[in-house]
Amino acid sequence: MDYQEMYRLWCEQVKDEELAAELQRMANDPRQQEDAFYRDLSFGTGGLRGLLGAGTNRMNLYTVARATRGLAQTVPPDKRAAAVSYDSRIHSDRFARKTAEVLAQNGFRVFLFPELSPTPCLSYAVRFLGCGVGVMITASHNPSAYNGYKVYGADGCQITSRAAREIAEAIQQTDRFEEAEGLSFEEARAKGLISDMPEDVMKGFLREVGSQSLLPSDGTEGEETIVYTPLNGAGLKPVTAALRAKGYRVQVVPEQENPDGHFPTCPRPNPEEREAMERAIAFGKQVGAHLLLATDPDCDRVGIAERTPQGDYRLFSGNETGVLLLDHIASLRKEQGKMPSDPVMMKTIVTTAMAEKVAAQYGIRTVNVLTGFKYIGEQIGRLEQEGREASFVFGMEESYGYLSGGYVRDKDAVGACLLICDMAHALRRKGLTLNDRLEALFRQFGYYLDTQCSFHFEGSAGAAQMKALMAAFRSGLRTIGGMAVTSCTDYAPGVDGLPPSDVLRFCLEGGSQVVVRPSGTEPKLKVYISVCAHTRSAAEQTEQTLKNAFSQMVLSGGNLF
Repeated sequence: MDYQEMYRLWCEQVKDEELAAELQRMANDPRQQEDAFYRDLSFGTGGLRGLLGAGTNRMNLYTVARATRGLAQTVPPDKRAAAVSYDSRIHSDRFARKTAEVLAQNGFRVFLFPELSPTPCLSYAVRFLGCGVGVMITASHNPSAYNGYKVYGADGCQITSRAAREIAEAIQQTDRFEEAEGLSFEEARAKGLISDMPEDVMKGFLREVGSQSLLPSDGTEGEETIVYTPLNGAGLKPVTAALRAKGYRVQVVPEQENPDGHFPTCPRPNPEEREAMERAIAFGKQVGAHLLLATDPDCDRVGIAERTPQGDYRLFSGNETGVLLLDHIASLRKEQGKMPSDPVMMKTIVTTAMAEKVAAQYGIRTVNVLTGFKYIGEQIGRLEQEGREASFVFGMEESYGYLSGGYVRDKDAVGACLLICDMAHALRRKGLTLNDRLEALFRQFGYYLDTQCSFHFEGSAGAAQMKALMAAFRSGLRTIGGMAVTSCTDYAPGVDGLPPSDVLRFCLEGGSQVVVRPSGTEPKLKVYISVCAHTRSAAEQTEQTLKNAFSQMVLSGGNLF
């Protein structure tokens, strides 16, 4: 069926007034019809994610319902309990209700959060309630025009590639407009198939978050002002509850406090970008805050900034914050005699190599995993199966995701916010700042600079070019930018129990490393550069040399070596 036929079918079948009106508006616009209907929104390890609107290539009630019918077919009959949550995005609450309704129609007992809630709470709920599956309606830090559908397994982790393929195949076997007779959302609630998430879930989650703090409550935390912005997302209640329970004085950025999927003051609600911190910076200057925190709409990532002596704010990268947190947790565990016998730190292979140096100083073993926090969650699960869950000390990824403790199996910005405040408070009591401690670590282990650059390749010709480049890189790089390659790890066949992945990691003389991988969702080649040098200026120079080297290799089609 081509896109025009699919468009006509939707015009006949769609009952939702908002979608029907949109279909009518595109009646005389073939290009808009084609973009909305030329394919089905693809289902992968991240579930669904796409623009909101009418069409098979859009996020709407019909694509959500169809995905849920497919998901339901892959869950065994004895595992048919589900947890469903959502964030502040446009239609997130409607999509969550539809997900719960379809699951109930397929014989599931569904626990639905009665209000928006962070992604880590969903991961916690799945395991707390013994559910076979969890669904989180969110598009993470994408712009407001997007929404998404994340699926979690019984272990509290995002689904594996294998599970995603099974669900995608099941989705293709389901009817686009199938409706179960006689079981609406309200009827499913009346029958007890859908119920509100028990209050014990959020209480238990916050209790676990609080238990990760290694600082005693001495009543002095309230002396410092912390500014927090949930970026109009789901973090407001749990983050402020966790911080205030520990005694921290928190002020919330007024215009970004309440849930609003349009994100009116922050079109790109991504704490990785300075733009997302601008309102917090302005408000911080107004109230004299020493620390700023910003979480993304589903509250699994956190960005931070610290006031400088000049009165401005210094933003920290995800790698910098992760290294500081690792050092903070490890030092206090060692000081308090709480370090496990076989401590483990986990990070993704594109996360700074400096973390391994800091971990080694405290006798902590590093486990590197593929890009994606679900792989860290899986490793925690393996420790749990071996009776060694207590060995897990910390997990981090360069894209502003952190976790201390195995109470969830995904990154958790609620817990990270508490630990960041603890860390800043402990340093301030010593007369130090976060930047002071980071500079001390740089002097000890070398100056690390971490950056990512991307090279775009459009169409089928671009895909072939990326494939040829990866083959050329695999054929044997002896030097990059004049630096000798000391080792190369090819993750294609699967390494250290990790699934096969089209990723290469090059370790260079002097401690720098480069990771290269094609994007799984976009037509581009990603290069992650982690540079180590004796001084900042030398690190910056090496970083630029490596960037230039890869630009030249890509432009030459890999023929420079």
